[in-house]
Amino acid sequence: MQKVFLIDVNLPRFFSLWNSDEYIHQYELGDEWSDSEIWKYAQSENLTIITKDSDFSSHILLHNPPPKVIHIKLGNVKMN
Repeated sequence: MQKVFLIDVNLPRFFSLWNSDEYIHQYELGDEWSDSEIWKYAQSENLTIITKDSDFSSHILLHNPPPKVIHIKLGNVKMN
């Protein structure tokens, strides 16, 4: 199955919702990637970014065409 979603490093790797082949966690690519590297990768691979980072939502206004972004607004989430 093709990857559809890129989970940002600020969200837990092991979460039942994204426990399928449609999801790739940034940790698998390198957890030291900058936001712009994540952005470019998602754009080139046609992935939707899932993140808690509001910077990605702001990025949408400045770049055309942007990758899709799902901005999750939750309280603190334990990484484990």
